[in-house]
Amino acid sequence: MKILTTPRNKNELNKLLTYSDAFLFGIEGFSVNFANNFKLEQIKEFNKIIKQNNKQIFISLNKNMHNNDIKKVKEILLSLNELNINGLFFYDVGIVNLKNKLNLNYDLVWAQEHLTTNYNTCNFWYQQKVKYAFISSEITKEEILKIKQNTKMKLIVTLFGYLPMFTSKRHLVDNYLQTFKLDKKGYYIHKENKIYPIIDNNEGTVVYSNYILNGLEEYLELKSNNIDYIFLNNFNIDEKTFLKVVSNYKKLNSKNLEKIKAELNQLITNTSKGFLYTETIYKVKKNEK
Repeated sequence: MKILTTPRNKNELNKLLTYSDAFLFGIEGFSVNFANNFKLEQIKEFNKIIKQNNKQIFISLNKNMHNNDIKKVKEILLSLNELNINGLFFYDVGIVNLKNKLNLNYDLVWAQEHLTTNYNTCNFWYQQKVKYAFISSEITKEEILKIKQNTKMKLIVTLFGYLPMFTSKRHLVDNYLQTFKLDKKGYYIHKENKIYPIIDNNEGTVVYSNYILNGLEEYLELKSNNIDYIFLNNFNIDEKTFLKVVSNYKKLNSKNLEKIKAELNQLITNTSKGFLYTETIYKVKKNEK
């Protein structure tokens, strides 16, 4: 099982090379739910470093595209083809058609976040030659394992970090601050004694969970069930702390589990199991009649 991370800059990338097997980057103007997005020239520089170290690189074009984006998206897709990247995360299904029309040689990752919840849809996309699925962080561990047992897709599962709860193309925070002539001092929602981090950038607004998902104890079970990748997200977590987290996941085994668990509990206190053991309240069920 490989560890996938999202470096915020070149310096953090170099430090993560020791512990991470694969890296994910967003591109300015075409990616959402990233603290940092990059220009294509920066991606080329990162790609060179990653390939020299025999690691994998994934790129995310996971925003919903508009007609006026298509020309630039084609240019980006062709440029990435020359870099020999390992995979491309997509939200807009038009990317699938463009991959086929442009005869691109890298794999696609179905990354529609809250929709990647079942093996039937995974199998549909696999038939369309989509090889990976970035699994929703809103389903249980048992549901994740059930998907793995019933699809040929390679699965990417989030096991650490703040979780994106809500995304809007509107600038909800900036509009509010401008309307009431307030200063920009860092974004968050404070509700019922809980703090929810927010990003409001060129691509819109993202609201994150008030807790940090930590699936350390589940890591070994997912590994034994042949989950292909785990995703560790560094959003809103300082570099030193995140490096410690990734290194601990990397060296984790059944013998040192309790020791590492204790270390991480001291390092990060605001953790939760998220939905790993919490079933979705509203779920479509097959009619038994």
